[in-house]
Amino acid sequence: MTKLFKYMRAYRKEAILAPVFKMLEALFDLLVPLVIRILIDTGIAGHNRACILQMGGLLVLLAAVGLAMAVTAQYFAAKAATGFTARIRSALFAHIQSLSYTELDTLGTSTMETRLTSDMNQVQSGTNLALRLLLRSPFIVFGSMILAFTIDVREAVIFVIVIPVLMAVVFGIMLVCIPLYRKVQKSLDRVTGLTRENLAGVRVIRAFGREAQETGRFNDANESLNDLQKFVGKISAALNPVTFVIINIASLVLIWTGAWRVDSGALTQGAVIALVNYMSQILVELIKFADLVININRSVACGNRIQAVMEMKSSMEDGAGVSDNAQASAPDSSVPAVQFDHVSLRYHASSEDAVSEITLTVPHGSTVGMIGGTGSGKSTVVSMIPRYYDATGGRVLVDGRDVRDYRISDLRAKIGYVPQKAVLFSGTIADNLRWGRQDATEEDMWEALRIAQAEDFVREKPGGLSALVEQGGRNFSGGQRQRLTIARALISRPEILILDDSASALDFATDAKLRKAIREMKNSPAVFIVSQRAASMLYADQILVLDDGRPAGLGTSDELLKSCTVYREIYETQFEKRGGD
Repeated sequence: MTKLFKYMRAYRKEAILAPVFKMLEALFDLLVPLVIRILIDTGIAGHNRACILQMGGLLVLLAAVGLAMAVTAQYFAAKAATGFTARIRSALFAHIQSLSYTELDTLGTSTMETRLTSDMNQVQSGTNLALRLLLRSPFIVFGSMILAFTIDVREAVIFVIVIPVLMAVVFGIMLVCIPLYRKVQKSLDRVTGLTRENLAGVRVIRAFGREAQETGRFNDANESLNDLQKFVGKISAALNPVTFVIINIASLVLIWTGAWRVDSGALTQGAVIALVNYMSQILVELIKFADLVININRSVACGNRIQAVMEMKSSMEDGAGVSDNAQASAPDSSVPAVQFDHVSLRYHASSEDAVSEITLTVPHGSTVGMIGGTGSGKSTVVSMIPRYYDATGGRVLVDGRDVRDYRISDLRAKIGYVPQKAVLFSGTIADNLRWGRQDATEEDMWEALRIAQAEDFVREKPGGLSALVEQGGRNFSGGQRQRLTIARALISRPEILILDDSASALDFATDAKLRKAIREMKNSPAVFIVSQRAASMLYADQILVLDDGRPAGLGTSDELLKSCTVYREIYETQFEKRGGD
């Protein structure tokens, strides 16, 4: 977690002032027993009313000044802790955005959510407590012991014995708790993952009547987390009673020995009460310190988990890029828009290739269809064009250059990508379309909507382009969401357009109109259509048929009907079904 402290640099002043003011408050607290000693020995024992009033007023003044110091310390600690955590959270989010799909797949969504929320809150809480109490509690403990020696050396020996015993108890329990809190956080990750999975798939769960089974899975994970938390809680809970027992025994010894010495005249009553007050302050501060240690343990465990993500390097390095002149110039039509040269891809931790021996040349302005059974590798192939994944064998070229030679931002600026899952963001329709191009005009937006066959329903919406889009686009139907995501990709006028099964919710007539409108686009992009529908690619310039990650055929629809068994089976099955409907 130490590497995260660089984000505290902007709050160095607050991080210094918070413990300074807390130490000043502690100093005033340490003076209170000395004032009480004078009040008892001189004021009460000597029937000195003036002394009683003076010492009473001094106690009120010490309390008021101590309160002011405490409030000031809390302000600086809160400012430093929240600012520190906000900077880490921003840096972590930015770092996650820089990771490739391989690392994101390895981490998992629930893990990243936990790091950005629960772990971050724990770091903030621990930082706040550390700034306020990490120095104050030891200062009170050792300050009480030193001042006890100024009152009476023999009685102060009790403090010398008690404090090491208490410290051994506190740090012993701390060492036991640290690894257990790591296990608690891992168990929390699992509960978070199950929760997210069930909420995302609630319709599927209900459709298959699996509520009871999923509730059972969640309850098992929840009980495991609960049992682990209770086990750690029992160990942590031992701190308070053990420290109380030790302090109370010490106080009992202090009062018993003090009484004998008061009776013999070697010690005053005020001195005994002052020593007992110092022992009580030690008790309170060690209990605070014990709770602080537990919180810091949790914070350190969470901070280490955050740092582990921050230290994760992307397996995908940015290319050196191409010259500005080459970037600005129109693409050379004699060079293929996209070329796959004996490409294969193996996912991280997989024992075999997901796709292999993909060889394909796609000229500018042409349309390529990709079809095959579920899991045949269609989406995997197109995901290598914008470098969501890097080929583990062979080369993928865009405009004659290896995609790994491009700056990732430059490469993706050439590509319009529409994923299988239509994702919209909260805001307006115009806000979502501007994801494709920030400077898009209303005319550009309506043109993209027209091509995507979304113009009619957008015009019917109150406000048109200003119509609100709820989170995830849940106020739109599946087909409407798909058409809006297609429009978002088209508005950037991409050189390469990838439609990854992005028209599955459209009827055949709308799908046909969409493909016709894309073919008539002025900038004539190279189009990749990934679909399970043979009808969606009947008029493609070439169709790549995939079977279990390998090419099973390449050609036009007519050619494949004659030469490719896999394509013929898909075609005949679908068109027979349509004919029989």
